[in-house]
Amino acid sequence: MNRFSFALVTLCILAAAILPVQAYTAKSLTITLAPDGNAELDMQYDLSFIEQSAVFFRIADPAAELKNAFDTHSPEPVTVKEATSSSAVVVIPSFADISKTGTKTTMVTPGLSFERAQQVMEGYWFAPLVSPDFSPGVSTVIFPDGHRAIYYEALTLPSVSHTLKG
Repeated sequence: MNRFSFALVTLCILAAAILPVQAYTAKSLTITLAPDGNAELDMQYDLSFIEQSAVFFRIADPAAELKNAFDTHSPEPVTVKEATSSSAVVVIPSFADISKTGTKTTMVTPGLSFERAQQVMEGYWFAPLVSPDFSPGVSTVIFPDGHRAIYYEALTLPSVSHTLKG
């Protein structure tokens, strides 16, 4: 076996040993609320080589998966503005509940859990090969008045209530 072949075989073995460790990693989630309660969710993530391949070959269509997941839990259809191998942007109508008392407006977001994402991932053919991390490194909820609620490495985000200023 020549040195090139040996190096290639070694690289393949090394890659096979490393690939199970690599997986989907949620880097950040930003939820930007509009005054009407609509929300734009911007998720930044990393995909493993296997997951990128699945997306490339359309075995797992991220835009369709996102739309389906949100549509099943939203009273109105969502819009997937963008879905790439490293990010997704989704607009969800009526995401936050709005209540008005006199001149004060309070917005309440629903709690969010990424545990369902784990169940969805387990349905894919590459599931045994990956160990995903669905808890975003940082999750930020931004209200129309600029108020921010920030969470770190949280698999579940609580409902957030905020009375708007101004």
